[in-house]
Amino acid sequence: MTESQAREEICRVGRSLFERGYVHATAGNISVRLEESDGGGFLITPTDACLGFLDPARLARLDAQGQQLNGDRASKTIALHMQIYRSAGPFDPQTRCVIHTHSTHCVALTLQPHSSELLPPITPYFVMKVGHVPVIAYHRPGDPAAAQRVAQTISRYGEAGTPIRAVMLERLGPNVWHDSPAAAMATLEELEETARLVSQSACALVPLTEPQIEQLRQTFGARW
Repeated sequence: MTESQAREEICRVGRSLFERGYVHATAGNISVRLEESDGGGFLITPTDACLGFLDPARLARLDAQGQQLNGDRASKTIALHMQIYRSAGPFDPQTRCVIHTHSTHCVALTLQPHSSELLPPITPYFVMKVGHVPVIAYHRPGDPAAAQRVAQTISRYGEAGTPIRAVMLERLGPNVWHDSPAAAMATLEELEETARLVSQSACALVPLTEPQIEQLRQTFGARW
């Protein structure tokens, strides 16, 4: 994906998420790690930008060290995004996009007592398309300590043989990552819809059994 294509895709995905209610107001951000053939570095949505009304020419362009080169002022979450790229890279070298939202049902699950992971394995597509989603204890937005905790968590899961594609920041929202904006958006959609199912369930949840999960591993390569 060229830089020009990445700019257009960030705006397309941002508009889609906004129009369908996955983000609101100026919440959320999207970044893309650029190919070395385009000079490397990153594109990220500007601070306080509405994802539904992004201008490709005004996205923040940063070098490989996170220093801004041009565009509107970068979102303060670039430090977190860069930690995700660095930490996920050894397990998923093609990681190219990170999306952060304040998705309603995901956030709602962290406002009540919860375990160390946001959701149990209740549907096959959650297991296949998302996987484990560890919850990161609350830090103020932009806190460097949160980025460090996220990096440590990604490394811990990867080294244990279950690489992850998402973390949940308590009271803030999910961060998801994949090899393209479209794939990252699909991961986010599956995560939020699973959280919606849990929020609307009136009975005790019954997770998939270990043999059922093993079938998903063997058949679809699920990482659980």
